[in-house]
Amino acid sequence: MPDSQPQPPHSSSSSSSSSSSSSSGSSGPSGPSGQGEPAGLLLCGARLTDGRTVDVRLGGGRIEAVGTAGSLAADGARGCGARVDLTGYLLLPAPAEPHAHGDTALSADGPASHEPQDVQRRATEAALLQLGHGATAARAHVRVGDVQGLGSLTAVLQARRSLRGLTELTTVAMPRVLTGAAGADGLAMLRDALKMGASVIGGCPDLDPDPTGYVEAVLEVASEHGCPVDLHTDAADPARLARLAAMAGGLRPGVTLGPCGGLALLPSDVASRAADQLAAAGVTVVCLPQGGCRAAEHPDTAPVRLLRAAGVRVAAGSGALRDATNPVGRGDPLEAAYLLASRHGLRPEDAYDAISASARAVLGLPEVRVEAGFPAELLAVRGDGLAGALSLAYSRIVVHRGRVVARTSAVREYCTSAAATELGLPRQGRSEPS
Repeated sequence: MPDSQPQPPHSSSSSSSSSSSSSSGSSGPSGPSGQGEPAGLLLCGARLTDGRTVDVRLGGGRIEAVGTAGSLAADGARGCGARVDLTGYLLLPAPAEPHAHGDTALSADGPASHEPQDVQRRATEAALLQLGHGATAARAHVRVGDVQGLGSLTAVLQARRSLRGLTELTTVAMPRVLTGAAGADGLAMLRDALKMGASVIGGCPDLDPDPTGYVEAVLEVASEHGCPVDLHTDAADPARLARLAAMAGGLRPGVTLGPCGGLALLPSDVASRAADQLAAAGVTVVCLPQGGCRAAEHPDTAPVRLLRAAGVRVAAGSGALRDATNPVGRGDPLEAAYLLASRHGLRPEDAYDAISASARAVLGLPEVRVEAGFPAELLAVRGDGLAGALSLAYSRIVVHRGRVVARTSAVREYCTSAAATELGLPRQGRSEPS
């Protein structure tokens, strides 16, 4: 019998299921065009992190039922239009990318072109690369003003529209200066960006002649429009960070800071005090374990264990994706989780939370669990357990809104070995889930 039965949709997830499900590219239960409601999908033989092997039935963009392996097969008449064999795969809530730079991604070979067509192409390719890694939602920080004006934002918003149904891409408007004589133009540009469709206000207060004034301006506009704030800062100045936390406290729908690498360089007592202030203000920190981004002077990763111990929500992002800051950046959330576990001492479960549950919370997305009633935003990774999946996450199947939107397959082969045969060592064959 199924372990969990269909439940009414969670009220917190209504916003994610109300947007259009049209897409192009990957074929799925709803057909190549992705038009209309998905017909349904049955995921068979998947392993969960608690060790159970289950079948999972999806429909209407949600998880309809989870049952022991084989228990839902006879239920196929209920409209499941496709079946995916996940034997040998671990099924997880899908990651989300809370800190991307779509406008400058994939520009490591030279100066990033600000031509809208080039920006749209790079932003689209970057989002698809991250989708292939498993991220079904991403937040892209986009420069507004200066040379690019609103052109880069226009291009990223166009990429967002073209990707609808494949991945959720939200945009952060990042003006350079908001104070002094030049600040008036920056504020006007910021308000125009929000009218165009940017849904988050960001920027780099550390680069403004008046960092405190910059933060005040951002928080004022965010309060007017009721939108989140996501600021770049190294957090290397504890006094400035304390002022920022005091100003941000209580703002809804919330304030996010990243990458905060400078915190790792402060004396432990000073860093602890700063962490307590961020926790009291309800500020989320997005760290970048794979390296900094263009706006960060300190490439160090924020002290994640210290922040978590203080009660700060910590998410992990990828930052640079093969741009001038990190020419080999992969944009892979599982690599970020791997680094949090291998280099920063987090348990695999906590490291994965940083790229999934906590990252989704940063983006204002509903919680995902492999249980009935939750959104069908899932990642299947070859492996038996989370630690193994983080270390060897080669083959992946990505589910967004209840349909398969990306597959990555890897086959490892060895020449015939009598020793391997005698010892009964596992060998991965060519067969992949259908």
